[in-house]
Amino acid sequence: MADRNFSLTLGPLLFNWPARKFADFYASIADEAPVDRVVIGEIVCSKRAHFHEDLIPEAIDRLERGGKQVVLASLALVTLERERRAARELFDQTAHEVEINDLALMNLAPEATPFSIGPLVNVYHEATVDFLARRGARRVCLPPELPFASVETIAQAAKGMGAEIEVWAYGRIPLAISGRCHHARAHGLSKDSCQFVCGDDLDGLPTKTLDGVDFLAINGVQTLSFRYANLIGDLDRLAAARVAGLRLSPHSGDFVAVAKAFADVSARVISPQEGLARLQGATPGAEFTDGFLFGNCGAAPLAAF
Repeated sequence: MADRNFSLTLGPLLFNWPARKFADFYASIADEAPVDRVVIGEIVCSKRAHFHEDLIPEAIDRLERGGKQVVLASLALVTLERERRAARELFDQTAHEVEINDLALMNLAPEATPFSIGPLVNVYHEATVDFLARRGARRVCLPPELPFASVETIAQAAKGMGAEIEVWAYGRIPLAISGRCHHARAHGLSKDSCQFVCGDDLDGLPTKTLDGVDFLAINGVQTLSFRYANLIGDLDRLAAARVAGLRLSPHSGDFVAVAKAFADVSARVISPQEGLARLQGATPGAEFTDGFLFGNCGAAPLAAF
Protein backbone atom coordinates (compact mmCIF):
# COMPACT_ATOMS: atom_id res chain seq x y z
CA MET A 1 0.00 0.00 0.00
CA ALA A 2 1.58 3.25 -1.18
CA ASP A 3 2.26 6.04 1.29
CA ARG A 4 -0.11 8.93 0.74
CA ASN A 5 2.31 11.78 1.26
CA PHE A 6 0.27 14.28 -0.72
CA SER A 7 0.59 17.99 -0.27
CA LEU A 8 -2.75 19.76 -0.46
CA THR A 9 -2.93 22.87 -2.63
CA LEU A 10 -5.77 25.36 -2.53
CA GLY A 11 -6.06 26.60 -6.10
CA PRO A 12 -6.88 30.20 -6.99
CA LEU A 13 -10.47 31.37 -6.57
CA LEU A 14 -12.05 31.18 -10.02
CA PHE A 15 -15.21 33.10 -9.16
CA ASN A 16 -16.05 36.76 -8.53
CA TRP A 17 -16.97 36.79 -4.85
CA PRO A 18 -17.90 39.88 -2.80
CA ALA A 19 -14.97 41.46 -0.96
CA ARG A 20 -16.19 40.41 2.50
CA LYS A 21 -16.72 36.80 1.45
CA PHE A 22 -13.26 36.80 -0.19
CA ALA A 23 -11.58 38.08 2.97
CA ASP A 24 -13.50 35.74 5.28
CA PHE A 25 -12.74 32.74 3.05
CA TYR A 26 -8.97 33.21 3.15
CA ALA A 27 -9.05 33.95 6.87
CA SER A 28 -10.77 30.62 7.50
CA ILE A 29 -8.31 28.81 5.23
CA ALA A 30 -5.38 30.42 7.06
CA ASP A 31 -6.67 29.53 10.51
CA GLU A 32 -8.44 26.20 10.02
CA ALA A 33 -7.78 24.39 6.74
CA PRO A 34 -5.09 21.65 6.59
CA VAL A 35 -3.66 22.78 3.25
CA ASP A 36 0.04 23.21 2.55
CA ARG A 37 0.01 25.62 -0.39
CA VAL A 38 -2.38 28.40 -1.38
CA VAL A 39 -2.39 29.84 -4.90
CA ILE A 40 -3.97 33.28 -4.82
CA GLY A 41 -4.80 35.89 -7.43
CA GLU A 42 -7.13 36.53 -10.35
CA ILE A 43 -6.68 34.15 -13.27
CA VAL A 44 -9.98 34.37 -15.18
CA CYS A 45 -10.71 38.05 -15.95
CA SER A 46 -8.47 41.04 -15.28
CA LYS A 47 -11.51 43.33 -15.02
CA ARG A 48 -12.39 41.63 -11.74
CA ALA A 49 -8.95 42.01 -10.16
CA HIS A 50 -9.60 45.42 -8.62
CA PHE A 51 -12.33 43.99 -6.37
CA HIS A 52 -9.78 41.95 -4.43
CA GLU A 53 -6.30 43.33 -5.11
CA ASP A 54 -6.34 45.50 -1.97
CA LEU A 55 -7.32 42.46 0.11
CA ILE A 56 -4.62 40.13 -1.17
CA PRO A 57 -1.66 41.47 0.89
CA GLU A 58 -3.60 40.98 4.13
CA ALA A 59 -4.73 37.53 3.01
CA ILE A 60 -1.14 36.56 2.19
CA ASP A 61 0.09 37.75 5.57
CA ARG A 62 -2.57 35.78 7.41
CA LEU A 63 -2.01 32.66 5.30
CA GLU A 64 1.72 32.74 5.98
CA ARG A 65 1.14 33.24 9.69
CA GLY A 66 -1.06 30.16 9.44
CA GLY A 67 1.87 28.15 8.08
CA LYS A 68 0.80 28.09 4.43
CA GLN A 69 3.12 28.50 1.45
CA VAL A 70 1.68 31.25 -0.74
CA VAL A 71 2.01 31.19 -4.53
CA LEU A 72 0.87 34.05 -6.76
CA ALA A 73 -1.29 33.15 -9.76
CA SER A 74 -0.97 34.70 -13.20
CA LEU A 75 -3.83 35.46 -15.58
CA ALA A 76 -4.78 32.62 -17.92
CA LEU A 77 -5.26 34.68 -21.08
CA VAL A 78 -3.03 37.74 -21.37
CA THR A 79 -4.05 39.99 -24.29
CA LEU A 80 -3.83 43.62 -23.11
CA GLU A 81 -0.87 45.80 -22.21
CA ARG A 82 -2.16 46.37 -18.67
CA GLU A 83 -2.36 42.59 -18.28
CA ARG A 84 1.24 42.24 -19.47
CA ARG A 85 2.31 44.92 -16.98
CA ALA A 86 0.54 43.06 -14.17
CA ALA A 87 2.29 39.84 -15.18
CA ARG A 88 5.69 41.55 -15.18
CA GLU A 89 4.99 42.91 -11.71
CA LEU A 90 4.35 39.37 -10.48
CA PHE A 91 7.80 38.32 -11.58
CA ASP A 92 9.44 41.54 -10.36
CA GLN A 93 8.55 40.61 -6.78
CA THR A 94 10.81 37.94 -5.32
CA ALA A 95 9.03 37.09 -2.08
CA HIS A 96 6.66 34.51 -3.59
CA GLU A 97 6.70 31.83 -6.23
CA VAL A 98 4.56 32.50 -9.30
CA GLU A 99 2.22 29.99 -10.92
CA ILE A 100 2.11 30.44 -14.68
CA ASN A 101 -1.24 29.91 -16.40
CA ASP A 102 -0.29 31.42 -19.78
CA LEU A 103 2.83 29.80 -21.22
CA ALA A 104 3.95 33.03 -22.90
CA LEU A 105 4.64 34.43 -19.43
CA MET A 106 7.44 31.94 -18.92
CA ASN A 107 9.64 34.42 -20.82
CA LEU A 108 9.18 36.87 -17.94
CA ALA A 109 10.51 34.47 -15.30
CA PRO A 110 14.04 35.47 -14.22
CA GLU A 111 16.67 32.88 -14.97
CA ALA A 112 17.17 30.31 -12.18
CA THR A 113 13.97 31.45 -10.41
CA PRO A 114 11.67 28.49 -9.67
CA PHE A 115 8.03 28.73 -10.71
CA SER A 116 4.94 26.53 -10.95
CA ILE A 117 2.77 25.60 -13.91
CA GLY A 118 -1.00 25.75 -13.51
CA PRO A 119 -3.59 23.33 -14.92
CA LEU A 120 -4.62 25.64 -17.76
CA VAL A 121 -1.30 25.04 -19.53
CA ASN A 122 -1.39 22.04 -21.90
CA VAL A 123 1.03 19.53 -20.36
CA TYR A 124 0.14 16.24 -21.99
CA HIS A 125 3.34 14.17 -21.81
CA GLU A 126 6.62 13.81 -19.97
CA ALA A 127 8.69 15.59 -22.63
CA THR A 128 6.80 18.80 -21.89
CA VAL A 129 7.48 18.41 -18.17
CA ASP A 130 11.17 17.91 -18.94
CA PHE A 131 11.23 21.12 -21.00
CA LEU A 132 9.42 23.07 -18.29
CA ALA A 133 11.60 21.66 -15.50
CA ARG A 134 14.76 22.68 -17.35
CA ARG A 135 13.33 26.21 -17.56
CA GLY A 136 12.65 26.33 -13.81
CA ALA A 137 9.29 24.64 -13.16
CA ARG A 138 9.32 22.81 -9.84
CA ARG A 139 5.63 21.83 -9.72
CA VAL A 140 3.18 21.13 -12.52
CA CYS A 141 -0.56 20.83 -11.96
CA LEU A 142 -1.69 18.66 -14.84
CA PRO A 143 -4.71 19.57 -16.98
CA PRO A 144 -7.76 17.82 -15.55
CA GLU A 145 -8.69 16.21 -18.89
CA LEU A 146 -5.80 13.73 -18.74
CA PRO A 147 -6.61 10.03 -18.22
CA PHE A 148 -4.98 8.12 -15.39
CA ALA A 149 -2.51 6.29 -17.66
CA SER A 150 -1.06 9.62 -18.79
CA VAL A 151 -0.99 10.99 -15.25
CA GLU A 152 0.88 7.91 -14.06
CA THR A 153 3.45 8.06 -16.87
CA ILE A 154 4.10 11.77 -16.38
CA ALA A 155 4.25 11.63 -12.57
CA GLN A 156 6.74 8.77 -12.52
CA ALA A 157 8.96 10.42 -15.13
CA ALA A 158 8.84 13.80 -13.39
CA LYS A 159 10.59 12.46 -10.28
CA GLY A 160 13.82 12.24 -12.25
CA MET A 161 13.40 15.76 -13.58
CA GLY A 162 13.23 17.57 -10.24
CA ALA A 163 9.54 18.39 -10.69
CA GLU A 164 6.47 17.42 -8.67
CA ILE A 165 3.13 16.56 -10.24
CA GLU A 166 -0.19 17.74 -8.89
CA VAL A 167 -3.68 16.74 -10.05
CA TRP A 168 -7.05 18.51 -10.00
CA ALA A 169 -8.77 16.62 -7.19
CA TYR A 170 -11.82 18.73 -6.30
CA GLY A 171 -14.02 21.36 -7.88
CA ARG A 172 -15.69 22.24 -11.14
CA ILE A 173 -13.35 21.38 -13.99
CA PRO A 174 -11.98 24.24 -16.13
CA LEU A 175 -12.71 23.36 -19.75
CA ALA A 176 -12.12 26.51 -21.79
CA ILE A 177 -11.42 30.21 -21.60
CA SER A 178 -12.39 32.78 -24.21
CA GLY A 179 -11.93 36.37 -25.24
CA ARG A 180 -15.71 36.75 -25.05
CA CYS A 181 -17.78 36.86 -21.88
CA HIS A 182 -20.48 34.19 -21.91
CA HIS A 183 -21.83 35.42 -18.58
CA ALA A 184 -22.47 38.92 -19.92
CA ARG A 185 -24.03 37.53 -23.10
CA ALA A 186 -26.44 35.41 -21.05
CA HIS A 187 -27.73 38.65 -19.48
CA GLY A 188 -27.96 40.54 -22.77
CA LEU A 189 -24.80 42.54 -22.02
CA SER A 190 -21.47 43.03 -23.76
CA LYS A 191 -18.07 42.21 -22.25
CA ASP A 192 -17.15 45.91 -22.02
CA SER A 193 -20.34 46.74 -20.11
CA CYS A 194 -20.78 43.46 -18.27
CA GLN A 195 -21.81 45.08 -14.96
CA PHE A 196 -19.86 42.22 -13.34
CA VAL A 197 -22.91 39.96 -13.46
CA CYS A 198 -20.58 36.98 -12.84
CA GLY A 199 -20.62 38.08 -9.20
CA ASP A 200 -24.24 36.93 -8.94
CA ASP A 201 -23.21 33.27 -9.24
CA LEU A 202 -20.82 32.22 -6.47
CA ASP A 203 -19.97 28.89 -8.13
CA GLY A 204 -20.68 29.77 -11.75
CA LEU A 205 -23.89 29.89 -13.77
CA PRO A 206 -25.19 26.38 -14.55
CA THR A 207 -26.30 25.71 -18.12
CA LYS A 208 -28.36 22.92 -19.64
CA THR A 209 -28.43 21.03 -22.90
CA LEU A 210 -31.37 21.46 -25.29
CA ASP A 211 -32.86 18.40 -23.58
CA GLY A 212 -32.79 20.19 -20.21
CA VAL A 213 -29.87 18.21 -18.75
CA ASP A 214 -27.37 20.01 -16.50
CA PHE A 215 -24.11 20.07 -18.42
CA LEU A 216 -21.74 23.04 -18.01
CA ALA A 217 -21.24 26.12 -15.83
CA ILE A 218 -20.29 29.59 -17.04
CA ASN A 219 -17.91 31.83 -15.10
CA GLY A 220 -17.37 35.07 -16.98
CA VAL A 221 -15.11 34.20 -19.93
CA GLN A 222 -14.54 30.70 -18.56
CA THR A 223 -16.43 27.46 -19.20
CA LEU A 224 -16.47 24.85 -16.42
CA SER A 225 -18.02 21.45 -15.91
CA PHE A 226 -21.40 21.31 -14.17
CA ARG A 227 -20.33 18.47 -11.88
CA TYR A 228 -17.48 18.85 -9.41
CA ALA A 229 -14.42 16.70 -9.90
CA ASN A 230 -13.94 14.57 -6.80
CA LEU A 231 -11.03 12.14 -6.57
CA ILE A 232 -11.32 11.33 -2.87
CA GLY A 233 -11.91 7.65 -3.70
CA ASP A 234 -8.80 7.44 -5.89
CA LEU A 235 -6.03 8.45 -3.51
CA ASP A 236 -4.38 5.02 -3.32
CA ARG A 237 -4.01 4.83 -7.09
CA LEU A 238 -2.73 8.39 -7.30
CA ALA A 239 -0.18 7.73 -4.55
CA ALA A 240 1.00 4.57 -6.31
CA ALA A 241 1.42 6.64 -9.47
CA ARG A 242 3.74 8.97 -7.49
CA VAL A 243 1.48 12.00 -7.72
CA ALA A 244 2.80 14.52 -5.19
CA GLY A 245 -0.08 16.94 -4.73
CA LEU A 246 -3.85 17.31 -4.82
CA ARG A 247 -5.46 20.56 -5.94
CA LEU A 248 -8.71 21.67 -4.32
CA SER A 249 -10.52 24.45 -6.17
CA PRO A 250 -12.43 26.94 -3.96
CA HIS A 251 -16.23 26.89 -3.95
CA SER A 252 -18.91 28.18 -1.63
CA GLY A 253 -20.05 25.97 1.23
CA ASP A 254 -17.85 24.72 4.06
CA PHE A 255 -14.51 24.56 2.30
CA VAL A 256 -12.55 23.96 5.48
CA ALA A 257 -14.55 20.74 5.80
CA VAL A 258 -13.63 19.87 2.20
CA ALA A 259 -9.92 20.27 2.95
CA LYS A 260 -10.22 18.27 6.18
CA ALA A 261 -12.00 15.44 4.37
CA PHE A 262 -9.16 15.10 1.86
CA ALA A 263 -6.52 15.39 4.60
CA ASP A 264 -8.20 12.73 6.75
CA VAL A 265 -8.70 10.27 3.89
CA SER A 266 -5.12 10.83 2.77
CA ALA A 267 -3.88 10.09 6.32
CA ARG A 268 -6.21 7.06 6.55
CA VAL A 269 -8.01 8.59 9.52
CA ILE A 270 -11.32 7.97 7.77
CA SER A 271 -12.40 5.83 4.81
CA PRO A 272 -13.01 7.22 1.32
CA GLN A 273 -16.70 6.51 1.81
CA GLU A 274 -16.79 8.64 4.95
CA GLY A 275 -14.80 11.30 3.16
CA LEU A 276 -17.36 11.35 0.37
CA ALA A 277 -20.18 11.71 2.90
CA ARG A 278 -18.37 14.68 4.45
CA LEU A 279 -17.97 16.33 1.06
CA GLN A 280 -21.65 15.87 0.30
CA GLY A 281 -22.44 17.60 3.60
CA ALA A 282 -19.95 20.41 2.98
CA THR A 283 -21.28 21.24 -0.49
CA PRO A 284 -25.04 20.58 -0.46
CA GLY A 285 -26.50 20.09 -3.92
CA ALA A 286 -23.15 19.53 -5.64
CA GLU A 287 -22.95 16.59 -8.03
CA PHE A 288 -19.62 14.78 -8.33
CA THR A 289 -17.62 13.12 -11.09
CA ASP A 290 -14.16 11.59 -11.39
CA GLY A 291 -13.91 13.53 -14.62
CA PHE A 292 -11.69 12.14 -17.33
CA LEU A 293 -9.44 10.15 -15.00
CA PHE A 294 -10.91 6.67 -15.44
CA GLY A 295 -13.78 7.09 -17.90
CA ASN A 296 -14.49 8.06 -21.46
CA CYS A 297 -17.00 10.78 -20.54
CA GLY A 298 -15.81 13.60 -18.32
CA ALA A 299 -19.36 14.56 -17.39
CA ALA A 300 -20.32 11.11 -16.06
CA PRO A 301 -21.52 11.01 -12.42
CA LEU A 302 -19.18 9.59 -9.80
CA ALA A 303 -19.49 5.82 -9.58
CA ALA A 304 -19.90 4.08 -6.23
CA PHE A 305 -16.70 3.03 -4.45
